[in-house]
Amino acid sequence: MKIGFDASKYIEEQSKYILERIDAGNSERLYLEFGGKLVHDKHAMRVLPGFDENAKIKLLQKLKEQTEIIICIFAGDITTSKTRQDFGITYDLEVLRLIDTFRKYDLSINSVVITRYEDQPAVNMFINKLNRRGIKTYKHFYTKGYPTDVDTIVSDEGYGANPYVEVTKPLVVVTGPGGGSGKLATCLNQLYHDYKRGKKVRYAKFETFPIWNLPLKHPVNVAYEAATADLKDVNMIDSFHLEAYGEMAVNYNRDLEVFPVVKRIIEKITREEAEYKSPTDMGVNRVGFSIIDDQAIRYASEQEVIRRYLIAKCDYKKGKIDEDSLLRSKLLMDDLNLKVEDRAVVKPAWDYAEYKRSLHPKYENAVVMAIEMPDGSFVTGRSSRRMVAAAAAILNAIKQLCGLADDIYLLSPLVLETIQHLKTDILQNEKSSLNCEEILTALTISATTNPSAQVAVEKLLLLKGCKAHCTAILSDRDEQTLRDLGIDVTCDPEYMTTNVYFN
Repeated sequence: MKIGFDASKYIEEQSKYILERIDAGNSERLYLEFGGKLVHDKHAMRVLPGFDENAKIKLLQKLKEQTEIIICIFAGDITTSKTRQDFGITYDLEVLRLIDTFRKYDLSINSVVITRYEDQPAVNMFINKLNRRGIKTYKHFYTKGYPTDVDTIVSDEGYGANPYVEVTKPLVVVTGPGGGSGKLATCLNQLYHDYKRGKKVRYAKFETFPIWNLPLKHPVNVAYEAATADLKDVNMIDSFHLEAYGEMAVNYNRDLEVFPVVKRIIEKITREEAEYKSPTDMGVNRVGFSIIDDQAIRYASEQEVIRRYLIAKCDYKKGKIDEDSLLRSKLLMDDLNLKVEDRAVVKPAWDYAEYKRSLHPKYENAVVMAIEMPDGSFVTGRSSRRMVAAAAAILNAIKQLCGLADDIYLLSPLVLETIQHLKTDILQNEKSSLNCEEILTALTISATTNPSAQVAVEKLLLLKGCKAHCTAILSDRDEQTLRDLGIDVTCDPEYMTTNVYFN
């Protein structure tokens, strides 16, 4: 994929702009709400080819002496086991992963705030887990009077009912595992308590998407809507910005809806006229200034819209999202005149599956995966009694990268039979076909005696960034293995079997 984004320019310009915000306004502290993913921002990496998925944490690392971090998580996301799609882990586990990642970058973690807390066993268990590992936690309740009764919100009954998070550094980053985590409420809660203590502090927002200085219907902004279809986010022209400055800026519905309330709350807390005239004013987003190839960005973003639609179809089949979210994803596809087949790897998977089915009735239920290789060619693999389609496709892909003929075995059939014997006859597993992890483990062991297997193992690194498509929904384990390899995979919304548990 062509590079369309200058990552080094972005880190330099963004860090400079944040420092300007910290120094402006003669205040003691800046609360910076971080929207999106602070680390491993794979969405940004996909739609902005050239973007460093860890760019945001790297720029914070440059400011680490001045920075501490508060992580927010909505209690409801713990009880519903909401999942981060990129990694396939729940939001509570994502909080733990964030803590480890921040420590790796030598950033100071202040605490975890449980927002809209309710006394539920799963939530209390999570709090206990954090406390017993020495991580401070705070419980914030529903804010009384929100969103209309500003007098109650900015009072001891509103924000005053929540505890103050004790902070010491001039930049406090407030982040979370995803949208709706309660980051804004936590920032405003802190503003209220700081002003009661006689401290002058400020608030700003770091939201990568939508990109405010690109057109409303630019594919990169449409891709943001596709990524948040379940939250029902809609990009809109910032009418407040247009009225105040006479220039167009793009924001999204939740920020625009809440801005008048936030503005009144800040004015009530500070007893001064708000420094911001629009939601765009609140932002410190400089990502639009680092785009170097608009066409590359457009193409990558269109691919992301298709990818999100395919994921939505599978999530709907699994019961994870409602029909409105699926229809929203389809409408965004239609807005850009896109078809599923515009994801280049889809049709090779469909065509090979159709070809195999035409050969013999025994292939009627064959599952196929296609992988788009770094040189633009396609490699396929089908399910068999030996292995799942994804495992077969990976083996065929690395054989091509090694220049090995298709009929050369990387794994001895005897090795596969031995593992299957263990799996079904000893461990009493219902499925005999080996999954991706089992095949890769066997390949790694075979590399100790098979030179071809040894070369093939090293070629696995070259699959990072490749796209893949499967004609059936992958198992969770196979999907995770493909993610770990860095393969961007989508599926058709069909199950491999009619089983509801052993599937």
